[in-house]
Amino acid sequence: PSSTISPWRPSEPGHRALVSSPVSPRGWDPGPPAPPPRPQEMDVPSLEMELQMLKSQAGPAEQSFLFSREEVSALRLKIEELAQERSRLEEDKKLLEAQLERLTLQGDFDQSRTKVLHLSLNPASVARQRFREDWQQLQEECKHLRELVRALEAGGPVPADLEAAAGLPSSKEVAELKRQVESAELKNQRLKEVFQTKIQEFRKACYALTGYQVDITTEGQFRLTSMYAERKADCLVFKAAGPSGTKMQLLETEFSRTVPELIELHLLRQDSIPAFLSALTLDLFSRQTVA
Repeated sequence: PSSTISPWRPSEPGHRALVSSPVSPRGWDPGPPAPPPRPQEMDVPSLEMELQMLKSQAGPAEQSFLFSREEVSALRLKIEELAQERSRLEEDKKLLEAQLERLTLQGDFDQSRTKVLHLSLNPASVARQRFREDWQQLQEECKHLRELVRALEAGGPVPADLEAAAGLPSSKEVAELKRQVESAELKNQRLKEVFQTKIQEFRKACYALTGYQVDITTEGQFRLTSMYAERKADCLVFKAAGPSGTKMQLLETEFSRTVPELIELHLLRQDSIPAFLSALTLDLFSRQTVA
């Protein structure tokens, strides 16, 4: 029995050639299928057609790939240009903001968005007017003072208008002021004399009543000399202590070292300066009486 080979079609890649053979009514098996056709048995025109079709399909893909590379390069260049443009715009923005801030500090404003209201009684205008008036008044005063200086340098009488313009007192007023000053100085001198007299009287009274002459040596220090002292150098020195000077502190002297018992008893134990001074007076008085 003969078998029929169907033609192989190159336009259907991956398909194998199909072999069909008639089967006898008795179920006779014709055997294994025939092997695929050899290359020389293929259809040459079909192969050329398929090759041409593949080339036509590969052309647009390759061209599309080239177009994609060019587009990427163009986009990268565009990105760089936009980045540079952005940097430039940011610099311009900073400059404009600085300029706007400077203009705002200088009092500039946008006339299209800001309205300026002028007061009918503008404080600035009033201040300028007052400044002009004060300046004119000072100019007039300077002029009169220059004329007054020239008149005084010349040694002549001062005109009455210059005295009034300069605010100087008249000659009568000057004489009256001089008389008042002399009277005040005389009263002050008399008060000093009376004060000195009263001080001397007070010191003499203290000396006669307490038996001690009080002298102020320095600020806050007082020297006490008893009328019964054997020598003029025998004295006590007290220093004012405390915020108001009400407490007195005995300072060490050559004479104070000779009466340690009295200091121990009356100052350290009894804390009484009057008792100490009284005891010292009695002690010195007894020495003179015995002598």
